[in-house]
Amino acid sequence: MDLFDLIGPVMIGPSSSHTAGAARIGLTARMLLGEKIVRAEIGLHGSFAKTYHGHGTDRAIVGGLLGMPVDDERLRESLQIAREWGLTYSFYIINIRGAHPNTVRVTITGESGAVLTMEAASVGGGNIEVHRLDGLQVNFTGKENTMIIRHVDIPGAIANVTGVLARQGLNIANMQGYRREAGGDAMIVIELDGLPDDTTVESIRALPCVQGVTFMKRRSDL
Repeated sequence: MDLFDLIGPVMIGPSSSHTAGAARIGLTARMLLGEKIVRAEIGLHGSFAKTYHGHGTDRAIVGGLLGMPVDDERLRESLQIAREWGLTYSFYIINIRGAHPNTVRVTITGESGAVLTMEAASVGGGNIEVHRLDGLQVNFTGKENTMIIRHVDIPGAIANVTGVLARQGLNIANMQGYRREAGGDAMIVIELDGLPDDTTVESIRALPCVQGVTFMKRRSDL
């Protein structure tokens, strides 16, 4: 447990779960897509679905998708700003079996036409957990330096990635691998103690089995 877990985030209220966490979910989705978002379909589950107007969850998520951090005063006006910035959005109610009550499923389209679907939960104190990416089950929080590598599930794929990191002197704090089926689409989520430079990221991106690489720097709430 760190200081953030004890005192909560510096944020635009009223609720750390329903606003700060929601904004962080939107911001994480934007970071994972890696470009300006032009369209967003936002499914709200559980208590998010019941109280999102009153708690400003809708404004928080959209603000995050626009790139606003949890303490950005523009979150209050994010729906209007979205229209001015060319982001088309829609909300709908969804029921996800077994999901945390504060769960969101966002499908976002970037200006290049790239599409990403992410399912994440706001679990309290402004903290989030990402549970699905493009249909693959995952589990990460974004609290640490996190690298997400999409790749083809072939022998040696993971070893090739970790080899690049080892040669650059980067220590792996945690690593998880996911796949749809043997030989199909797969994903590695790696939490790192250090920061990879652009050369490291490009070296991994250039590996024959790799389809895409996203890096998210450890969040700095304090």
